[in-house]
Amino acid sequence: MNSNPSAEQFLNAAKTAMADMSSMAATSLAGFEKLVELNLSVAKSAMAESAEQMQAVMAAKAPQDLSAVAGQVQPLTEKAAAYGRAVAEIVTETGTALSKAAEGKFAEVQSQAAASIEAALKQAPAGSETAVSAFKTAMSAGQSALETAQAQTKQAVETASKSFATATEMAVKASHSASKGK
Repeated sequence: MNSNPSAEQFLNAAKTAMADMSSMAATSLAGFEKLVELNLSVAKSAMAESAEQMQAVMAAKAPQDLSAVAGQVQPLTEKAAAYGRAVAEIVTETGTALSKAAEGKFAEVQSQAAASIEAALKQAPAGSETAVSAFKTAMSAGQSALETAQAQTKQAVETASKSFATATEMAVKASHSASKGK
């Protein structure tokens, strides 16, 4: 291996980055696979229900039989809401896993960068203490702003997710109320 430490560090960093990218790609593909499985399941279910309903309609001998068949059908809004919840759960789960991985790597890179900068600042020429102090203060303020932005983004995503869940539940309840009123 090359005795140059910076070349070795670069190669190790590249290997780690490739492993991290591979892991994140696997997480993304697992989420996509779950979505495909959900869509296949929904399609199979819809086809089976349609076939059952057609058979029931064909077997109906009186108008009352048709109304009984219509009453057995689960409301479309409820099915759509269940599908939406399942998709949201898969997307949230995958997004959370990717976010945690990215946050972990970002924190690691940030720590390494801070250590490198700190080491470089120790080599600063005499008399530059004020500039070094100002640079450290600026770095700290930037770090604080970044952490605040990350926390606000996470809170916004959680709020949007809760709002989606609430809207879905309200739609289902409205659907139930409307179907009971008929």
